[in-house]
Amino acid sequence: MSKVCLMYKPICPMCQEFFVKKLTNIEHWNRIGSPNMNTHRIHRVAKLTGLSRDVIRVWERRFEILKPTRGANRYRNYSEEEVAVRRFLKEQLDSGGWMGELSKLGREEWLTRARASVPQVSFVDNAFSRFLQELLSSLNPFNRVIFEKRLNGAVAVIPFEEALHGILLPLQEQVGQLWHDGHLDVAIEHYVTRQIQQKIFSAMNQLPVAEFGAKVVVACPPGEEHDIAAFAVAYRCRVRGCRVHCLGANVPLGSLAKLCEEVEPDLTIMSFPVAFSEANAAELVQTLADEVCPASDLAVGGHGALAMRDLFMKYNITVLESFTDLDHRLDRLMRRAVSRG
Repeated sequence: MSKVCLMYKPICPMCQEFFVKKLTNIEHWNRIGSPNMNTHRIHRVAKLTGLSRDVIRVWERRFEILKPTRGANRYRNYSEEEVAVRRFLKEQLDSGGWMGELSKLGREEWLTRARASVPQVSFVDNAFSRFLQELLSSLNPFNRVIFEKRLNGAVAVIPFEEALHGILLPLQEQVGQLWHDGHLDVAIEHYVTRQIQQKIFSAMNQLPVAEFGAKVVVACPPGEEHDIAAFAVAYRCRVRGCRVHCLGANVPLGSLAKLCEEVEPDLTIMSFPVAFSEANAAELVQTLADEVCPASDLAVGGHGALAMRDLFMKYNITVLESFTDLDHRLDRLMRRAVSRG
């Protein structure tokens, strides 16, 4: 069974509205091409932010930090973070803010406030919930064509982080629960898991390989075969410019410690989808404290980590309760990395 081990990230209201209007129609997906999942053209940015293309261009001429990258064809390319910044600025202007004053804050502060300004939710909204139910209905009875058309179409037109936290991770958790309850065959569960892995791998492979920035190791503990959330964490680290070593499932602690001694990461993150038994947990955490912590700062996340919180805290191991906690930790790491030069 696959379980998703980290918490959901808020879904942008603008993307929700677009999703409701455009993505519930399979025929619409069939007509849509496959844009890059991690960058957007100006017309997509306008739709996602509510800004006109003219305003976006004017801001880029006036404010150097708002200039996007350009591809070989000279088209503007906007990353998901750049979309988030423009969405945040639009919200501030609508609330009476002034662009001249906002520009003094700088890009990093914009990003920090953009993340903090989105209300936290414990589950996806009704639009995404309905879509998830449509995906699940195509699994029993199993219809591969409908499932893949729906999933591929949604991931192609939604910024990938929105798709990751609004569709892929909730889908993985629900499919795992259906398998656990005996309502879905394990072969179908494996199939869905591979589809989700492919989406995350594809998105990660489109990101540049960082040569600088904070070094982060991501791994699952020994015996843990479910690594979807670990790869989701690795993706978020890569997006934020970290140098990521993602080891995946079932990593022996001795090997992890040896790698940390060699790589000297700024942070090691371990994904715990499920809790260990009391006896095994005590031995595992003791070994982490003795072998891994001397070589690297260590943080843990997931349902299992939350269940074992007291044990981790006994050894001063940080428990990340949400992706927001992860983002804050990464922001601090990246600031330190920049200051080191």
